[in-house]
Amino acid sequence: MLALGYNAALVATGAGLLGVAAGVTGSFLFLRKRALVSDAMSHATLPGLALAFMVMTVLGGDGRALPGLLAGSALSAWLGVLTVSWLSRRTRLGEDAAIGAVLSVFFGLGIVGLTVIQSLNTGRQAGLETFLLGSTAGMLFSDALTIALGGALTLALAWLLRRPMLMVAFDPDYATATGRDVARIDLAMLALALAVTVVGLKIVGLILIVALLIIPPVAARFWSDRADRVVLLSGIIGGGAGVTGALLSGMAPDLPTGPIIVLIAFGLFAVGFFFSPGRGVLAAVLRHRRFQRRVHMRQGLLAIAQGQPVYERLTLRLLRRAGLIRADAVATDAGRAVAAKALLDEHRWQILRADPRFETAAALYDGLRPLDTVLTPDQLTEIDRNLRPEAAT
Repeated sequence: MLALGYNAALVATGAGLLGVAAGVTGSFLFLRKRALVSDAMSHATLPGLALAFMVMTVLGGDGRALPGLLAGSALSAWLGVLTVSWLSRRTRLGEDAAIGAVLSVFFGLGIVGLTVIQSLNTGRQAGLETFLLGSTAGMLFSDALTIALGGALTLALAWLLRRPMLMVAFDPDYATATGRDVARIDLAMLALALAVTVVGLKIVGLILIVALLIIPPVAARFWSDRADRVVLLSGIIGGGAGVTGALLSGMAPDLPTGPIIVLIAFGLFAVGFFFSPGRGVLAAVLRHRRFQRRVHMRQGLLAIAQGQPVYERLTLRLLRRAGLIRADAVATDAGRAVAAKALLDEHRWQILRADPRFETAAALYDGLRPLDTVLTPDQLTEIDRNLRPEAAT
């Protein structure tokens, strides 16, 4: 990283801390099923950005001072969040409709503000358009320090509030019953997302910061079912995307930093989507193939037991590979024994489903594996008493 120069190392450090903070904070919004609130929040920063520039210019200050721009963005974004909350609670609009309305109106106000700034004698837009998609060119040490400190502070607050936020995300009714103020915890969650959104404007931009809040937790969800691990993995994915994207942008200055960071995060998401062992596409395909083979094997054994021919090629191949039939499709001694056991289990299964005493066991049985893996020997003996003599033999 240092070989790319001081500025690249500075940007990569800030982007890494921002990515970790965005991944951790976004995971709580994702688990709370409020991830799209961050979209309205990010677009609502634009009018505050433009207004802050005009106010600082009128007061004789530097209109491009990052702390002032971030403060204005934070105020307008918080107003956007409160507007979404008010519309969803006090009107018949759903939260998705409220988000769409606030997103479009605030973004439109911001574009109008940028147009007004362009007509002023203050250096046209003064580089404010870079806040749309992010830009790290010419970033000062003070800018990078502001971004890094903001990301680190947000990360620390998310760690301190992780337990109540997880409780509210999974079971708000239980959180209320235990004396938690759900509304206040929700506001704290949104405040953390707001901090990440505002801090990330310089690097990722207001249009793409929502991706950095959503993609890492979604990608982390493929790798774990535990909330604490999802939060941890989300932070790692976000931080890795931030550092890698910043370094790639440093090696190729013509590439924009924000979009590269988002594309790296999407690449990590794609890896989990296809290759995670529990929820990935490849794992699902393998599970389906294993299930398909079990069904073919079971149907083939039942056909052998009932003296019926087997025509399906996959079934024949599986039975032959297991040594249950010969090359001429005639069952071996072992095949006839296994087939008889499968047919016996089929008759037992019919009794099992009809007897309410075995309701729990019936819910566990999938109709494919041997029944003695589900029932105890005493239960099998009791069921066998109800079999017809020809079925028992």
